[in-house]
Amino acid sequence: MDFDRIFQDQIDTLKAEGNYRIYANLQRQCGQQTRAVNHRDAPQEVTVWCSNDYLGMAHHPAVVGAMVDAVQACGTGAGGTRNISGNAVHHLALEAELADLHGKDAALLFTSGYVSNWAALSTLGARIPNAVILSDAGNHASMIEGVRHSRADKVIWKHNDWRDLDRKLHAVGDRPKIVAFESVYSMDGDISPIREIVEVAEAHGAMTYIDEVHAVGMYGPRGGGVSEREGLADRITLIEGTLGKAYGVVGGYITGSAPLCDFIRSFASGFIFTTALPPAVAAAATASIRHLKTSETERANQRRQVARLRAALDRAGIPHMENDSHIVPVMIGDPVKCRMISDILMADWGIYVQPINYPTVAKGTERLRLTPGPHHSDADIDHLVSALGSLWRHCALAHAVA
Repeated sequence: MDFDRIFQDQIDTLKAEGNYRIYANLQRQCGQQTRAVNHRDAPQEVTVWCSNDYLGMAHHPAVVGAMVDAVQACGTGAGGTRNISGNAVHHLALEAELADLHGKDAALLFTSGYVSNWAALSTLGARIPNAVILSDAGNHASMIEGVRHSRADKVIWKHNDWRDLDRKLHAVGDRPKIVAFESVYSMDGDISPIREIVEVAEAHGAMTYIDEVHAVGMYGPRGGGVSEREGLADRITLIEGTLGKAYGVVGGYITGSAPLCDFIRSFASGFIFTTALPPAVAAAATASIRHLKTSETERANQRRQVARLRAALDRAGIPHMENDSHIVPVMIGDPVKCRMISDILMADWGIYVQPINYPTVAKGTERLRLTPGPHHSDADIDHLVSALGSLWRHCALAHAVA
């Protein structure tokens, strides 16, 4: 059996469809939040427009300093799972900080946001007798995998449609019900109607599970996410988040009641059997969260640059998806063109933005996903829009000639 032939055939199919992923070879530069060096060919400095380090906190002196200090004090690794190596004081301090952030009794750390969703949902669905999980149709792959792995009954409700959720909760009847959804959806940038979802879930006695991965640090007076901004965090059973986006580090977590977090800690294989986050990572994340609990500067500057970019795109006639979040999707609608535009922006304009193609988004909705941050200058925005405008005019001319 020629296994490599099997592998290569499927890779060739991806390439023919325009969906083969090519990763940039970048070196980020500490203190230069929006810049990186592209090493794919000759070294080239580029402006990064698609980072999920939304607020540039990976470069903040307090965050960098906390990590360096912890490495020098504790070394680089955790030494194993927390079951084997114990709780580092930095893990416990971070979990206390996260519980406070969301107004919950407890929190539990994971190695990534993907793992926290997968582990928590799979454990809840598997170990709550006769449970059914009602999942928003737009939920992230990590949530879908968690639901699938749980082997619990699942019901998919229309994206952000709380009326459809209400109907489907009613149809489920008198069973333990878990309603799983996100606050900010990462590709379209839309924000869910959290209040309506929570009220419907409460009316049916359902547990609520919200993924705030793209919202923590970004929304609310202390960065607790959209649920904090809307004053609803106390009514949500479990809030899941990440340390790898607005907080600028790496890792995932859940927060909730003490029994809930202890339940996941005790039964989730994705927690029990994986090496813990390095103490230095936990120390850096704690510093980042503490800073963003009291500083509004980064969020305010980020909102300003989002509004400025959207206005500039409108003036240039470049189509972008409207939403109320910090994510600006520029719609292309073709995987080959999306890749081509991305390559030209990098090579000719020194602009890095990764194309978003299937299966991350549906076929025909390929896009460039822009994430303006507080450290993008007005000149950076003008340069980006000028580049996109030039490409749009070129594409329109080519289409007219054809």
